[in-house]
Amino acid sequence: MKITDVRAIPLAIPTTADEQHSPWWGRHQRQVIVEVHTDEGLVGLGEAFALGGQAPVCRVVEDTLKPMIVGQDPTRVEYLADLMQRGTGGFARRGLGMFAISGVEIALWDLLGKARGLPLYELLGGLSRPRLRAYASLLRYATPTDVAAACEKRASDGFTAIKLHQIDVGSVQAAREAVGPGVEIMLDTNCPWTPAEALKMARALAPYDLAWLEEPIWPPEEYDALAGLRRAAPMPIALGENESTAFGFREIIAKGAADILQPSVIKVGGIGEVRRIAVLAAAASVTVVPHSFYFGPGLAATLHLAASFTGSALVEFPSFRHEASLLAEPIVAENGMVAPPAGPGLGVAINPEALRRYAAAL
Repeated sequence: MKITDVRAIPLAIPTTADEQHSPWWGRHQRQVIVEVHTDEGLVGLGEAFALGGQAPVCRVVEDTLKPMIVGQDPTRVEYLADLMQRGTGGFARRGLGMFAISGVEIALWDLLGKARGLPLYELLGGLSRPRLRAYASLLRYATPTDVAAACEKRASDGFTAIKLHQIDVGSVQAAREAVGPGVEIMLDTNCPWTPAEALKMARALAPYDLAWLEEPIWPPEEYDALAGLRRAAPMPIALGENESTAFGFREIIAKGAADILQPSVIKVGGIGEVRRIAVLAAAASVTVVPHSFYFGPGLAATLHLAASFTGSALVEFPSFRHEASLLAEPIVAENGMVAPPAGPGLGVAINPEALRRYAAAL
């Protein structure tokens, strides 16, 4: 079997109108789907992160990575991943270039599973957990009242853990009062504060029993300051969604900057890279909870990975909706639990209506 084509497909699927009360409404409607085609008719699906950067990610996929791997055997996944990383080493060790590599690498794993007739989790060593406890990952909301309503809705849907994206104490207080002590609450702040501000906020948030405080310091790679905050903060510190490659995570571990590592499979370099990070984390007794604020092949790949881990069973699950599903059969959580798709490879297909109606102009 040989690779005959590699395609990057930009989509723009709007979030539903009922999320307009979020200041993030409209942000999460850019997707890049990657297809790797073969001479035997099999097509592998991947996803590349592209929030605000669809055009350059698509160009890297089609102009740089495609010429490297067309004509190659797609089942040599680790070899091709190394080939792409070495071939783009001057500009793609992180950021948009690594997002492109991630999308292609995921598609290669999907192809390997389809060629072998096996779900991805079987290729990764088999299921450690057939079902995973999912935490509902929310948008950012305009007021504490909106936060409370969103939390009450997710708790009534059966989620026993909820992640906020607020940056104020009042919203966290409202969330805790809305769901009571029986639901875990996490807080992802998306890197807003200086080290001193982050410590002040961590102490102010202590009464609300956060499961973790995520990305509290700008810039996200300020690992010395994050290590200091981790030593002083009254709750665990989580980070890593903006880091690339196992070498970046080795730095986080060496600095003692995090209690919880959050590699994002569509940013970090792909499935193989997340596996290497999990090995490093296990050797250092650090928990891995992959970042996955995604709906398509990226979410499916995350679930296969998390189901094969022997550590934490917790997995991120986005809890807002788009006008049309990205997948032909959407992945759903039932009573706060979710399972990896069972078909060959990732076990998912792209919704043809989404491809037809929501193609994005670059």
